[in-house]
Amino acid sequence: MSKAVVATTSMAGCFGCHMSFLDIDERILDLIELVEFNKSPIDDIKHFTKQCDIGLLEGGCANSENVEVLKEFRKHCKILVSVGECALMGGLPAMRNGIPIKECIDEAYLNAPTTKNCNPDRILPNDDELPMLLDRVYPCHEIVKIDYFLPGCPPRADLIWNALYALVTGDELKLPYEVFKYD
Repeated sequence: MSKAVVATTSMAGCFGCHMSFLDIDERILDLIELVEFNKSPIDDIKHFTKQCDIGLLEGGCANSENVEVLKEFRKHCKILVSVGECALMGGLPAMRNGIPIKECIDEAYLNAPTTKNCNPDRILPNDDELPMLLDRVYPCHEIVKIDYFLPGCPPRADLIWNALYALVTGDELKLPYEVFKYD
């Protein structure tokens, strides 16, 4: 049996979902028997080298680069899974959604207490290499079709393990209350 190919990425988020993924602990050795990773910080592959069976997405879309990454994942992955609240609803980065972009940029680069001495010329970043901020932070499903959603901030390691194992083996996904509760 050939191994399933899994890709992962982090967009506008904190990388906590990847940390939770790594919290599957010794089960990662069982996972390596079932999957190979492609384009993931887990194996440091920067670009897709083949079509993938499963893509795990962490973070929402806050800038043009996030949208490009998300669309590229949709093209290269048969199944896409939004992992964590940032991917599902925008998470903490979406707290800026009610604030105009100009106000966010002015606060970050001109008006914050830490920038008064560091940016005396009041220069705003303006380089073609920098991704453009979007009007708001978008959850992944508002940009591309998402097949599965794993809630949590971050989702518990058991939820990630159970979902990934079920997708790879074709087993039924068992989600007891304890795996995704918010108590």
